[in-house]
Amino acid sequence: MKIAALYQSLIRKGLITKDEEKITTIGKDLLKFVTDENTKKIIKRKPITTDFEEWWKQYPPTDSFTINGKQFKGTRSLRRGKEECRRKFKTIIEEGEYTAKQLTDALKYEVNQKVERSVRERKNIMSFMQGSIPYLNQRTFESFIELMEQNKDQDDTNSNSGGPTDI
Repeated sequence: MKIAALYQSLIRKGLITKDEEKITTIGKDLLKFVTDENTKKIIKRKPITTDFEEWWKQYPPTDSFTINGKQFKGTRSLRRGKEECRRKFKTIIEEGEYTAKQLTDALKYEVNQKVERSVRERKNIMSFMQGSIPYLNQRTFESFIELMEQNKDQDDTNSNSGGPTDI
């Protein structure tokens, strides 16, 4: 019973994650404070609210958009539940696996991919974009972060090859 209560306290205080039981950035800072004799105080890092606001601003409000004079009509709202999204965004950042910049860049990447594909296929692919709450809850951004890193690695190897560039 005592161990279960301690476990729940660690989760509630944000020292470990509930789902994967990983130590959070706050938990790592606390461990560092306890083990390092030279550390005088704990510096509690919180996500800057402007990070979330930047992400929120980048999230498309609806699945309709216009590009190069061509209008793609949508049918639904995508950006909903700002406070719930703020809490989930904060939780993801505090877990320490991803940064706010990675989440924002992944969102921009996904939106750009869907817009480009819509233009190519001449139909609204943005209609397949998730709403803001499921996007964070289902961690959709993870696959786009991986795609961005793969493309970055490929760009680095291609630029270092010294050979001709296909256009």
